[in-house]
Amino acid sequence: MSDQRLSPETYGDDDLQTLQRNTFRYFWKETNPENGLIPDNTSAYEVPASIAGVGWALASYPVAVERSFVTRAQAVERTLATLRFFWESPQGSMPDATGHRGFFYHFLDVKSGRRAWNCELSTIDTAITIAGALTAATYFDLPTDDERMVRRLAESLYRRVDWQWALNGGATVSHGWTPETGFLPYRWEGYNEALILYVLALGSPTHGLPRKSYLAWTSTYRWKKLYGHEFLYGARLFMHQLSHVFIDFRGIQDAFMRGHAMDYFENSRRATYVNQKYCIRNPKGFRDYGPHTWGITASNGPGPATRRIGGLNRRFLGYAARGVPYGPDDGTLAPWAVAASLPFAPEIVLPTLAHCSKRYPNVENEYGLVCSFNPTFPSRDPKRAGWMSADHFALDQGPVILMIENYRSELIWRLMRNCPFVVTGLRRAGFNGGWLAPD
Repeated sequence: MSDQRLSPETYGDDDLQTLQRNTFRYFWKETNPENGLIPDNTSAYEVPASIAGVGWALASYPVAVERSFVTRAQAVERTLATLRFFWESPQGSMPDATGHRGFFYHFLDVKSGRRAWNCELSTIDTAITIAGALTAATYFDLPTDDERMVRRLAESLYRRVDWQWALNGGATVSHGWTPETGFLPYRWEGYNEALILYVLALGSPTHGLPRKSYLAWTSTYRWKKLYGHEFLYGARLFMHQLSHVFIDFRGIQDAFMRGHAMDYFENSRRATYVNQKYCIRNPKGFRDYGPHTWGITASNGPGPATRRIGGLNRRFLGYAARGVPYGPDDGTLAPWAVAASLPFAPEIVLPTLAHCSKRYPNVENEYGLVCSFNPTFPSRDPKRAGWMSADHFALDQGPVILMIENYRSELIWRLMRNCPFVVTGLRRAGFNGGWLAPD
């Protein structure tokens, strides 16, 4: 795997290939090969695994095979070890299990695979894990014993998830559950990354949700007009990306989108432009914001800290759910979120990646793009402008690899268009048109 730096003048296919390869290195080198669990980030020793990060890795292995980062046999071996772990790991209400009712805890110990940090059983992170498993199962379609087992385990994991239980007597899905206090008080409402969750839950052949659950979710949507763009509002850029990693929403519509004569793909394109236009306007006067320096989303940051800069007291955050236009915004940008918008708006994403590579050479390293950077935060190093994260997060790495691939070859979209569970879920949600239309 090459350590080649990205070109500062142009950002072409070779640069995207290098970025994918370096980003994938995180998954391949940091994973525990015995169980497929990946440390959530590189910030500290013995960080637990985020199960969503494992889902991104599972979906990335087909990309790695297609791009010759690893062999098919190596990818099958890693995929099979991961799926076997999740299938055989303890399920139940005991506090140190791996999961319960087919769902998995948000964070797991990388070595033992047991629940970490007394975290919640996460419905959205389980959905991303299952989506990754189904992606791998659709790709590994050869009649060999190992690839048959990949398909069998992925489907078994999906069939085991009890989506109906996660309703907890309501119309919309709960965020999660703990054995100590029961269900969390929050539900998946308002437009966000849960689109993939509802599609999988509706498509389940064993514990499928009724369509009224999806309609209850879409009834909480908010439509806004910002900077000349009308769109389904979500403040964080990642909300407009994660479900699109798996599903090609071009030309297919549910009842909500039919009512607005557009689709979710176009909605994400508009959200990408809103993010850029906010940074062009730069209402809070942060350093370097502009047409080629944008990308505000949930990310790590230089704080918590307060610094006096240019006569103003600036408050900087640590990890925060940054968003536009209402904030929070402390001058922190996430280059990975720019890369993950590539299929929606390549005309602004590619120049931005090229600019950042030239203007901030430390924004990339052997694992691809860093989590985030903040040009406004004072640097102790006179040779470096601002603050630069030293860390990578599994949650960020996956969308970079996968959305670049969807832009280059549509691989993940093509795979999931052939996944019967996804097709069923979309139809039950009321989607039609485009590639879902009958022959």
